[in-house]
Amino acid sequence: MPKTRRDGEPVRDELPSTLQRSGAKAQRTFAHAHDAALEQYDGDEERAYRVAFAALKHTHEKVGDRWRPKEEYGPSDARAEQGGRDADAPTAGGVDANASKAHLYDVARELDVAGRSRMTKAELVEAIQRENDRRSRAALR
Repeated sequence: MPKTRRDGEPVRDELPSTLQRSGAKAQRTFAHAHDAALEQYDGDEERAYRVAFAALKHTHEKVGDRWRPKEEYGPSDARAEQGGRDADAPTAGGVDANASKAHLYDVARELDVAGRSRMTKAELVEAIQRENDRRSRAALR
């Protein structure tokens, strides 16, 4: 089902819940990428969602239960760098794993992740992803 109206604006209640709680730019990015992919891939809804989230992850990062603009445009993790349906690398679930350790530490501090000062970059990415997932689940209740 299309995610934009005729005027090009996103249909909010058609967006995933994390995007409904996010800014207008994140909503537009996802909706336009989704609709373009839906048309290109002959109505394949699952593929359109993957394409839309991939586009979103180039411009936004997931912090808690919403998407926030990234400081720099680009792929968010090794999976996004490889691209394609069968890429071997795991996804970081919206965490900007390519960001600096200092940035990841700041996000972890914002999310109040325990033990963050002793974590490696990879551990910070994993801890942020877990906290993001926890907050997204809690927001659905």
